[in-house]
Amino acid sequence: METYLGLDLGGTKLLIGEVDGHGNVLKYKKYTSGYFNQQAALAIIRESLDDYIATTGWSDGRPAAMGVGLIGRVDPNKGIWHQIDPNRTHPIELAKELEQAYGIPCRIDNDVKSATRAERVWGVGQYSKDFVYINVGTGIAVGTVVNGRQIRGSHFNAGEAGHTRVGVNLGVKCVCGRYDCVESIASGSGIDQCARLLCKDYETSLPIPPENEGRVKAHDVFRLCQEGDPLCKVLADNAAEGIANLIMNMVRITDPDTVVLGGGVVAEEYMFENVLRKLHPSTMRFVTNGVVLTKLNPEFIGLLGACAVAMNM
Repeated sequence: METYLGLDLGGTKLLIGEVDGHGNVLKYKKYTSGYFNQQAALAIIRESLDDYIATTGWSDGRPAAMGVGLIGRVDPNKGIWHQIDPNRTHPIELAKELEQAYGIPCRIDNDVKSATRAERVWGVGQYSKDFVYINVGTGIAVGTVVNGRQIRGSHFNAGEAGHTRVGVNLGVKCVCGRYDCVESIASGSGIDQCARLLCKDYETSLPIPPENEGRVKAHDVFRLCQEGDPLCKVLADNAAEGIANLIMNMVRITDPDTVVLGGGVVAEEYMFENVLRKLHPSTMRFVTNGVVLTKLNPEFIGLLGACAVAMNM
C-alpha cells in the first residue's frame, strides 16, 4: 500500500502524519512550534521529523512522497518558501532541503491552499469543480477552484481575502496596515483585538487576558453572546456580518456552485447559523450546492492537504 507523509506547520503546532491514497490517517504525532522565522522553522521541522521517525515510524515501508503545508507565501513549483509575512521574509528552498535530508520526494504549498487541495481530492471536489474554501481560524484566507483548477496568482499570493474590507467599520487596525479588514474583525485574532477595543463601551463578563498573556477565546464569545452578554453580542454579530459579506463578495467574483467553510471560528454551530442568516438570497441564488461546513475532520484537514500536496493532486 502506497502512503504519503504530511507535515502541517501552523503558528503554534506542527502535525506530522501518514495518510493513504484514500485519505485515511494511519499515524500522526503533534509537536509544539511556537513563534518562529523560516530558518528556525527548518530546525523545528527536522527535529520533529527525526523524532517522528524514531518514535512513530512508517506504517509499511518508506512513504512514496512527503508534503508540507506552510503559513505564508509558497512557490510550489520550485519548492521555495518565500515568506511567513512581510516581517519574516527569508526565502528558503525547503522542498530541496528536506528531500536531500530524508531521501523522500518532497513538495510544499501554503497551508490554506493545501487544505483546498484536500477538499478537491477527498471533499467537495468529488462533486464540484467550482468552489470556494474559506478558512476562518486564527486568520482568514481563501482557496478558489475554478473549472477544477486552483487560483494561485502571479506571486503565489492569491487568496489573502482576509485583508479585504467588508462593510463593518470599527476603526480596528489590521496587521497588514489597513483598517477594518475582515480578518481583524472575524478571525480568532480579530475577535480578540475587537474585544479589547470595544470592552470599555459595553458591559461584559467575557474573560479578557492581559496583553501577551493569552487571547480571548471565540468559543467564550459565542457562548456568552447566547446568554445575552452585550459585548459578546456585538463581537459575534460583527464577525458573522463580516464573514457573510466576504462569502457574498467571493460569490460575486468567482461564481462558485459551492462555498465550503473551515476553521475553528465557523465550526461553532451558533456562528455558522448566524452567518447563513446574513446571506442575501439574490446573491446566493447560483450557489446551487449551498454554503457547507467542511466534511473533512478539522483536526486533520491541514495534514490531509499536505498529503494531497505530496500526491501532487
